[in-house]
Amino acid sequence: MALELKKPIVFFDLETTGVDVSKDRIVEISILKLHPDGKKEVKTRRVNPEMHIPKVTSEIHGIYDEDVKEEPTFKAMAKSLATFIGNSDLAGFNSNKFDVPLLVEEFLRVGVDFDIEGRSLVDVQNIFHKMEQRTLVAAYKFYCGKELTNAHSAEADNIATFDVLEAQIERYDELENNVNFLSDFSRRTSNADLMGRIVFNEENIEVFNFGKHKGMPVATVLESDPSYYKWMMNGDFPLYTKKVLTAIKLRNFNQR
Repeated sequence: MALELKKPIVFFDLETTGVDVSKDRIVEISILKLHPDGKKEVKTRRVNPEMHIPKVTSEIHGIYDEDVKEEPTFKAMAKSLATFIGNSDLAGFNSNKFDVPLLVEEFLRVGVDFDIEGRSLVDVQNIFHKMEQRTLVAAYKFYCGKELTNAHSAEADNIATFDVLEAQIERYDELENNVNFLSDFSRRTSNADLMGRIVFNEENIEVFNFGKHKGMPVATVLESDPSYYKWMMNGDFPLYTKKVLTAIKLRNFNQR
């Protein structure tokens, strides 16, 4: 079943130096851009992370320092990459928790304000876990009846993710064939940022989702404990979390 689209959607997969969104870097990115008319564009590129790739990580995805030393940095490709993605919705496997936050973080590090507002985020892993609870390799075999060869290659994983989503839509009657529904269905929490440090409560108010102020409205905390803002801005939090925090602070200041 073909995915019904009102605008382009970008499936993407990242291979990285590690799993810390605040510190780690991309070493390979693969993008499958699907247009409403069915046209597909696939782009895969390795990236010089400008840092050492730990051996334990290289042993997983097969990319070593030597493999990327002559490749362009993310900064060098950021603007063209943002242009290629455009206003597309975003999809991937475990993408809401890792790939989207890390990609946005990479853009912010080099001064490209890649905004996710107005985009639907479809996490195929979350759909899979709600329905079957397996890994990508198992999902590919279960839904597509094929063995996933070359797993942990960004392009192989990325294309498999797209194939799995189409098979999921075909298999489950309760899944609507539109990106907005799939985005809502694959969302585990209603995050205000990307990492879930700040979430929306049942009243659609931003609240902290960690630490001593967990469950408290962010605006209330910033008013009663101004030092908390400074602590977070100086702390080891993702840049996008800091961006959201600052936006809330400025919004409340302007409402006074």
